[in-house]
Amino acid sequence: MSSAADVARPAGVGFLDRENTVAKAGFNRWLIPPCALAIHLCIGMAYGFSVFWLPLSRAIGISQPVACEGMTLATALFTTTCDWRVSDLLWMYTLFFVVLGTAAAIWGGWLERAGPRKAGLVAALCWCGGMVISAIGIYTHQLWLMWLGSGVIGGIGLGLGYISPVSTLIKWFPDRRGMATGMAIMGFGGGAMIGSPLADILMRRFASADGVGVWQTFLVLAAGYFVFMVAGALGYRVPPENWRPAGWTPAAGGTKMIATGDVHLKDAHKTPQFWLIWVVLLVNVTASIGLIGVASPMLQEIFGGRLIGAAGTGFLDFTPEQRTAAAAVGAGFVGLVSLFNIGGRFFWASFSDRLGRKVLYATILALGLVLYAAVVPFSASSGSVFLFVAAFCIIASMYGGGFATVPAYLADVFGTKFVGAIHGRLLTAWSLAGVFGGLITGTIRDNNIASGVPRDQVYQPIFFTVAALLAVGFVANLLVRPVAQKWQMREAAKGAAPVGTAPATVAAAAPAPAFGDYGIGRGGFTGPAILAWVVVGLPLLWGVFITLQKAAALF
Repeated sequence: MSSAADVARPAGVGFLDRENTVAKAGFNRWLIPPCALAIHLCIGMAYGFSVFWLPLSRAIGISQPVACEGMTLATALFTTTCDWRVSDLLWMYTLFFVVLGTAAAIWGGWLERAGPRKAGLVAALCWCGGMVISAIGIYTHQLWLMWLGSGVIGGIGLGLGYISPVSTLIKWFPDRRGMATGMAIMGFGGGAMIGSPLADILMRRFASADGVGVWQTFLVLAAGYFVFMVAGALGYRVPPENWRPAGWTPAAGGTKMIATGDVHLKDAHKTPQFWLIWVVLLVNVTASIGLIGVASPMLQEIFGGRLIGAAGTGFLDFTPEQRTAAAAVGAGFVGLVSLFNIGGRFFWASFSDRLGRKVLYATILALGLVLYAAVVPFSASSGSVFLFVAAFCIIASMYGGGFATVPAYLADVFGTKFVGAIHGRLLTAWSLAGVFGGLITGTIRDNNIASGVPRDQVYQPIFFTVAALLAVGFVANLLVRPVAQKWQMREAAKGAAPVGTAPATVAAAAPAPAFGDYGIGRGGFTGPAILAWVVVGLPLLWGVFITLQKAAALF
């Protein structure tokens, strides 16, 4: 049997180059998911930056914010005498996800050429280096440095780190595409579950009469994240060309929705399939991202005293003690939603391997539509806290599942050769959804409150609006068809001899490698694989434990 080690590597290939990451015979493919998780668990802390907002809003005043009347956003960027407002700091979220999508779109093609090891290291340098720059910005009280560090430079690290394992995992697990990407992208959802409580512990450790302990926390997190991300990046390997797991062959006849060829990166966005899937991702994320962002106040405003055994007491009538108790229940709701968001990424993506990607998206879009249009409004108006919480947990799982399943959907439609880069371009939908979701939720909520709508009825129009968005996504998904043959790459584009090449030249050309396992096989849970899973699994279990403790307040 031929081995990947038998394939000669070009002279001058560096340690970080893709050619030097091709796996050799005996490699275990189950070592790759922990490498992806190591990176995603670190960059997923982008979701947890809200833990810093309140301490940073009193970075100068320490015990109380130093407010400056009439301070504009432009003033906040450079002031050294006024504390930042939470609204000034919230722009970090916008920068994170706008730059993430932009970076993934711009450098996705480079990533496919450079390979996941080099891309993972660049992601580590950008994300962790950005946190160091942010720490300097916090120490010198310069908000623009925070925006530049974590927002822009860190955002580039987010984009590269997010997509770096996608095509690698899909190629290693052609038999379980959904499960493979679900494992990695689950880590992005779980990053804040680990990072937020850890940051809280560190800030309390470093806090003093002279500071709130945030800049020191940034440096410690940056150092820890750098170690994890570099270890993950160095552990990446890519399979030999035309590698298949031992004993596995694609189903005879297959399914019409799984491509038999590849679509080039430069052509993918010219197809209607790309834009239809782009719309599906856009509406699935837009429908929930804004409401998940206000999950705690939404629960408190809708159910008021029912949450704390004081039925009949509205949110605006809470005493300070009741407000504190309701806030604890709201925090528990946020924790429960985050767990279902994370679990849904693995569950729905894995389920898509059996159900099919198109059917899976039809299911979650239709179910989401029913929940938002009927179940959620009914439970809110009838005062059923249990039904409302259960519905939102399902919605959160489908929100995460939509993220985790889309790379496998793209691989089915466009082939695996450029799936990482195509996925990067599709993430521009996420960037826009981050803006649209918050805009829809915030605008409708604020307008209703300003118009005197009772707090328990403020969110009803939002539920119906996002239900309509999901209906649009459902139709877009139904319209997805196999890519036309004209977009399929010709053999010449894949590296075979061009049509019309002289016979002698063809004979001299290196033959394309045959499909096979190259001595790698299916892998399994060997000692090194178990150790790698323990290293990433223990922090994740700790985060789950902390989150469950908070969620216990709901019960």
